[in-house]
Amino acid sequence: MLVKWITCAVLDRVGFDDGQRGWSALREVPGFLGQCGGWSLNEPDRAHVLGFWAGEASYRAFMAGAHDALAAGQTGSYSDIAVRLLTRRLDIGRPVNRALPDGAAALRLAHCHVHSGRTTHFRAVQAGVWNPGMAATPGMSGGVFAQGGETEFLVVSLWSSEEAHESYRTERFPELRRRAGAAADLAEITGDLVAIEPRWTVTPA
Repeated sequence: MLVKWITCAVLDRVGFDDGQRGWSALREVPGFLGQCGGWSLNEPDRAHVLGFWAGEASYRAFMAGAHDALAAGQTGSYSDIAVRLLTRRLDIGRPVNRALPDGAAALRLAHCHVHSGRTTHFRAVQAGVWNPGMAATPGMSGGVFAQGGETEFLVVSLWSSEEAHESYRTERFPELRRRAGAAADLAEITGDLVAIEPRWTVTPA
């Protein structure tokens, strides 16, 4: 599965929101597996959108075809856009695209850059420590662990509420981080907590 992560600095929230709803046409595109997104809770004018594709071939076909017409609906509503493509390595509990219809309210993004030589350990503890710990946490709906470049990773998790994620962050996260030895692996980690906009969620037909 291909994961597309889009971040926009938004100038016109109403216009951007209207345009984002137009992406519902994706449900008919071959290879499309789902899309969700919403507004950053840390930077109110920053939007995050995640798209999930069966593979690079179907994604490239979409980009060469229907993409530009859909994107035109948001022209002028944002000042900056960053797009990253990553490959799914592991699911966290349920696959994130299958969890989308359940109406999660919050989306957590953890963008990790790992020290050279530590990627094997980082992936191993993601599978053995982080994934079981997160999947067993009340309110965690599903997620995906994806890899970009050799040392770039994205951890995506869906939560029933902001409160459920906060409970995880304060009660379970510190012990999981200690067990995973994260400090030795990570060169840099940035992230965001996103309030999911239900009208931006698209599932395949």
